[in-house]
This record gives sequence, structure tokens and C-alpha cells, in this order.
Amino acid sequence: MTQAQYQNDSEHIPVLLNEVLTTLHPEEGEKYLDLTAGYGGHAAAILEITKAPKHAVLVDRDPAAVKTLTERFTEKGIEVRQADFLTASNQLVNENKRFDMILADLGVSSPHLNQASRGFSFVSDGPLDMRMDTTQELTAEKVVNTYSKEELADILRRYGEEPKAHRIASLIVGNRPITTTKQLATLAAKAWPGHSKVHPATRTFQALRVAVNDELELLEQALPVWLDSLLAPGGRIAVISFHSLEDRLVKQAFAERAGDRYDATLQILTKTPVSGSKDEIVFNPRARSAKLRAAAKQK
Repeated sequence: MTQAQYQNDSEHIPVLLNEVLTTLHPEEGEKYLDLTAGYGGHAAAILEITKAPKHAVLVDRDPAAVKTLTERFTEKGIEVRQADFLTASNQLVNENKRFDMILADLGVSSPHLNQASRGFSFVSDGPLDMRMDTTQELTAEKVVNTYSKEELADILRRYGEEPKAHRIASLIVGNRPITTTKQLATLAAKAWPGHSKVHPATRTFQALRVAVNDELELLEQALPVWLDSLLAPGGRIAVISFHSLEDRLVKQAFAERAGDRYDATLQILTKTPVSGSKDEIVFNPRARSAKLRAAAKQK
């Protein structure tokens, strides 16, 4: 089973698909939880193997993704939920659910980046939105235009690891109102004259997206729920992250529960994070920064 088999199923190509299948090693009849199901690429591949649609739960916070998932899967008896992964995880714990496989593909999907109206990308001009859940009130435009210079600098440092956070925050505050992605990208570029290796707006956009969607806080709170409550004995979990802050949280959560000690509850399946192959990166550029970590729960 290859990525190419699923490439035409939706606009979004599932990242590290072969690696996910290898580390999760799905088997027929197993229970599967996809906490960031997106447009269903990973789920389609896994469910083809498990052949257990009534034992699968697909979660996403984006109404557009949930609509696609519903159209694609609910006739097969697969449950689809619209919620952020922490809310959904707590709901499932309260329902006494446990799963043999858990997958969380963090970050934005290709449709988020490709649709200028979603405001995630600085490549195409669009409104400063960046909401994964389009029903929430907080947008990137509100953050950029109402937060203080100190608050903006803190967001850029903490969530984007931006060396010139204070300079960019000053440029933002001095050029308000800012309403489009192009305006913001142009301001960020002014802080990096002549800089070309990485687009100068990359860290700024990452930081704002993380802040708007509360990504790191949700992940930090959700990891213990996944590992301690939702993952069944003998079950496997795979988490795909796209920047060092996410990866660090996953690595730490796994390490706290694994190791050569009497109270270990996890066995780490990936000694180092798994990256995309050169071939995959060619046709799926999103895989360039993807890192997969996986672990199995002790029986």
C-alpha cells in the first residue's frame, strides 16, 4: 500500500503514510482512533486493513474536514466527531473507550495552506484568519491588531522561536491595522533584510497559528490522556509533528513512561523520529518537516 494509492482520494495527501502503517502495524478487527483525521487519507489506509469500521472514531476540529469525513465514511458505520482532540479525548475517556491504535497528525493540512481564504499561508494573499475551527472567535487578525507589543513578542519567541521577535512585534504595532497575510509577511521580511534560506515570515506565521489554535497547550494536556487512558494494553500510538516544540512534548511524554525500569508503561518504537523519504518529499512537500514518533503500551 503506497501513498500514490491515496493521492487522488482528496486534495490532502496523507504524510508519512507508509511509515504510519509500519509503526502502527494495523491488524484486522482492531479499534482505531484518529484524533486529527483531516480528509481521511490515513484512516482510509488503516481501515482497509482493520475492516472494522464500527470500531473506529475519526476526530477533527475543522468543519470542512468533518463534512468531507462524514460524506466519505459514515455510510460505512464509522463514527465522526467534530471537536479539538483534547475535548474528544476526554469525551471518549468518559465513555470508557480504549483503542488498539491512536494516530495524531498535528499541524495544518494541505487544504488549509492551499486555500488563501483560510489565512494560513503567506504564499497567497488572504485574510489573517488561521483558525482550524472556523466557528471560534479568536483569529490571527484579532491577535495581530489588539495584542500589545510585549504579548506579540512573547508569542513570536515562545511559539515561533523567532530571534527577531521584538523587532517584528514593533513593526506590527507600528503598522496597524493589518488585515491580510501579504501585509504581515511583508512586515516580517523587513526584520530580515537579505535573508533567503527560510522565508522570513515562516516563524511568525507558525507562532500566530499555534497561538490562535492553542496547539501546544492542547497537546500537552492531551498526551497523558492518550497514553494513560485511551491506549489499550498492547496498543500502539503514532504522533506526527511538524516543528520542534511539538516534537519535544511528544518525546518527553513518551520518555516519562518508557525505559528500563519496573514502572515503565510504554515501549518506544522509534528510537529517533522517523522522517519522510526523499521520494515522498518530492510529491508531498509537507513531509519535509514531518517527524513521526511511535510507542506501544505494555500488555
